[in-house]
Amino acid sequence: MRIKAKTDSFMRARIIKGYSQRELAKHSGLSHSYISLLERSLKSVGPATAKKLSDLLGKDLEDVFRID
Repeated sequence: MRIKAKTDSFMRARIIKGYSQRELAKHSGLSHSYISLLERSLKSVGPATAKKLSDLLGKDLEDVFRID
């Protein structure tokens, strides 16, 4: 099981929330490069990290992530 960001939805949610990639990284405790890789669906995340990011973005987990 791999959890990956829905690229367009994730990026749109981040922008609507007013976060740059660096700001989202700072608030989530992740690196800027990791956020960049997530947005391009090149990296997967664990369930706890996916939940944390979706909460920060104010979206349901299913709205910004998919399970492959």
